[in-house]
Amino acid sequence: MNYEPSTMNPIPIQTIHLFPVLDQLLIELLRSLSPDDWDKPTVAKLWTVKDIAAHLLHGNVRTISSKHSFTGDTPPVINSYQDLVNYLNEQNATWVKAMKQVSPNLLIQLLEATGKQFIDELAALDPYANARFSVAWAGEEQSANWFHIAREYTEKWHHQQQIRDAVNKPGIIHRELFYPCIATFMYALPYTYRHVQAPENTLIEITIQSEAGGKWYLQKGADGWSFVAENNKVADCKVSISPDIAWKLFTRAITPKIGIQNSMLGGNIKLGEKIFDTIAVIA
Repeated sequence: MNYEPSTMNPIPIQTIHLFPVLDQLLIELLRSLSPDDWDKPTVAKLWTVKDIAAHLLHGNVRTISSKHSFTGDTPPVINSYQDLVNYLNEQNATWVKAMKQVSPNLLIQLLEATGKQFIDELAALDPYANARFSVAWAGEEQSANWFHIAREYTEKWHHQQQIRDAVNKPGIIHRELFYPCIATFMYALPYTYRHVQAPENTLIEITIQSEAGGKWYLQKGADGWSFVAENNKVADCKVSISPDIAWKLFTRAITPKIGIQNSMLGGNIKLGEKIFDTIAVIA
C-alpha cells in the first residue's frame, strides 16, 4: 500500500508515511535492549519499558480487531469525558497485566507481525471522512480521519520516546518525526483556553525550540481562541518551551509547575501559564 503523503488534496498534518519509519525504529530499539532495560521505570509512572511496549501492541491489536467488527466485551455507557478516561485506563491496565506473561522476544515478534496491518488499516481510511472516534482531548465531538491518524501517530511517537527516555537512547526528537507530533499536540490549545477571558485580538506566541520545533500563534477572537498565521501584531505573551519539556508536558509526564520552571515566558505571564495545563492524551 502507498503511504506517501497526498499532494492532490493536502492534509493539514501528514503522518501516515511516517508510521513505517517509526515502527522500524521501535523494533531496532527494542532489539537493542538488555534484559535489565525491559524492567526500567518510565515517566509513564506505573509502567515499565516492557509495559509500554505491550501497550503499543495493544493499539495495533485493537485497530486490526475492530476492522474484523470485533471489539471484545460491550463497553459501558460513556456519559462523560471522565467515563471515557476510566474505561480506557481499565482496558489498558488489563492488557498490560496479561502481557506480563509474554517474553520480550515474543513481544517484539508480535509488534512486527501486527505493525504493517495496523498501518494499512489507517492508510485505507478516507482522510476527510468522519473518524470512528473523535479526538476528545481537542474538545471535538466529531473528528476527521486525518486528525484521528495524526492522534495515533502521537501515541506511537510519545510512547516510543518514553522508552528511549528510560533507557537513555535518543533518536526521534528531530524535524521529520517530532514536528508532526508536536503540531498535532497544538490542536489541544484552543480547547485548553476555551474558558480564558481576554480582549479580542489578544495574541500568544508559542515557540517549541530547536530545528525540530516551530512557532504557533494563538489569538482570541469573537468566538473563542484559534490559531492564526504569523502577522505584524506584537504578541501579548510569548512562551518558549524545549522539545523535551514539551512532549513530557503535553502527555502529563511532568507537572505544569515543572514545565513553567523549565521554560521561558514573557509579557502577560499569567496568560501564558495556561499553556502548561494542556493535555494531549486521554488522561
